[in-house]
Amino acid sequence: MPSPAAQPTHGILMLNCPDTLGIVYAVSELLAQNGYTILQSQQFGSRESGTFFMRVEFATVDDAPVDLEDLRIRFTPVAEKFGMHWQLADSARRLRTVIMVSKFAHCLNDLLFRNSIGELALDVVAVVSNHPDLRPIADSFGVPFRHIPVTPDTKAQAEQQLVDLVDVESVDLVVLARYMQILSDDLCKELDGRAINIHHSMLPSFKGAKPYHQAYARGVKYIGATAHYVTADLDEGPIIEQELIRVDHSLDPDALAARGREAETRALARAVRWHSEIRVALLENRTVVFQ
Repeated sequence: MPSPAAQPTHGILMLNCPDTLGIVYAVSELLAQNGYTILQSQQFGSRESGTFFMRVEFATVDDAPVDLEDLRIRFTPVAEKFGMHWQLADSARRLRTVIMVSKFAHCLNDLLFRNSIGELALDVVAVVSNHPDLRPIADSFGVPFRHIPVTPDTKAQAEQQLVDLVDVESVDLVVLARYMQILSDDLCKELDGRAINIHHSMLPSFKGAKPYHQAYARGVKYIGATAHYVTADLDEGPIIEQELIRVDHSLDPDALAARGREAETRALARAVRWHSEIRVALLENRTVVFQ
């Protein structure tokens, strides 16, 4: 039996359903009838799809523990009435997370630092890499490091090791923080809705090696990064966040790449935080993000 200090004091309700009259009233009424006050409420209705989205943060009036299991039972009839897809969670929950990397260190270092100072709410159970190079960064933050080499002949076995790790550690989120391997369709399906990737936002214009050299040769004026959910369509999953930085003729390819690293860390950190705070919902191949 958990102590009162371990019980949640704030909850989050995220839902979507066909748009119709009375949804906000029904949600608000049920929370009020059960002694909860609304701290924040955000809504969006898509006229194109006819879908309504809502995110509510709530607490008891006297900051007593929130009984999420009881509220889940009481809310079920409302959800069924409106045909809702919904999620109810403790706002203080920490996502069990695996961060995947190759040789680029900036996104890994940034995520682990932000997490260490409380800016992110992650329990990073492992850093997984197809190279051993970034083990010292994981060690410096006290995070277990798993080296899983990948070759064309061992790709299936390597992915199975990752799946086993995700299952054994009850992982909620996988972050591809510049992991330079293409995931198989089967693995993408296995991680559907719980894997986030980051890449420079100059795709598809500058594919392949040395994208910043290509961008420099074309005289680009903006560079950036895109954080998105992982799908079998390479680099085309639903976009969660993008960061844009203006550049000019004075920057050589190395300077452009440095700005690109800035953009990648910012976009990825925001995407991970919004996902962990249950601020992101899918709308076909797009996202609704309540910031």
